[in-house]
Amino acid sequence: MKSLCRPALAAVLSLALVSGCGSSTTPSTPSKIIVFAAASLKKSFTEIGDQFKTDNAGADVEFSFAGSSDLVTQLSQGAPADVFASADTTNMNKAAEGGLLAGNPVNFASNTLTIAVAPGNPKKITSFRDLAQPGLSVVVCAPQVPCGSATQKVEQATGVKLAPVSEESSVTDVLNKVMTGQADAGLVYGSDVLAAGSKVSSVPFPESAAAVNTYPIAVLKESKNADLAREFVDAVTGAAGQKVLAANGFAKP
Repeated sequence: MKSLCRPALAAVLSLALVSGCGSSTTPSTPSKIIVFAAASLKKSFTEIGDQFKTDNAGADVEFSFAGSSDLVTQLSQGAPADVFASADTTNMNKAAEGGLLAGNPVNFASNTLTIAVAPGNPKKITSFRDLAQPGLSVVVCAPQVPCGSATQKVEQATGVKLAPVSEESSVTDVLNKVMTGQADAGLVYGSDVLAAGSKVSSVPFPESAAAVNTYPIAVLKESKNADLAREFVDAVTGAAGQKVLAANGFAKP
């Protein structure tokens, strides 16, 4: 009997081993998504991302924040990502034209330019026209960046041509120049000034209404986890995400 049991036992063990190996090679669904988002969304999306991870056990969100035009360039060159959120429709349209989107984008917020100055506004800037004063160091976004495009629209609407000391690749770079004293004033979004707290003061100007930026978000075609990516988009566009955005100075789209 012993000679009969041993082969039978060996067969059972062999079958179990093969079965176990087979199950270990089954690919698991990725639990992480990569979100490419406009620099101005950093504070809001970080908050939304933290809540998203709480609501989706085991899920992780990795963010890459930069100027929208830089993000589109990276995506076009093959950078891996699951979701793209732009600070304007122009750069989202570029992504769509490049075949990068899995579906139609959804508008989820809007933002308006304001003038960021040192705390207390020591240069006494009161209008957009004041930014053209001789001797005043002004920083703006580069034209291809949404905040730079908005600045150009305001220049056209007012007939005031600025002479910036530098053109930055993201709105956060503009804000940093003002916060560190490298510039007297900078054109940023209202949400950026709110996020900076007491580090800067804001000088609103009515002409900014001519250049309101709408923010769209979309799942990317090359997403490794489209279902989780869509859930993140839903989190941004849903009531909880909209509440976070509103608290950080964004308006409805």
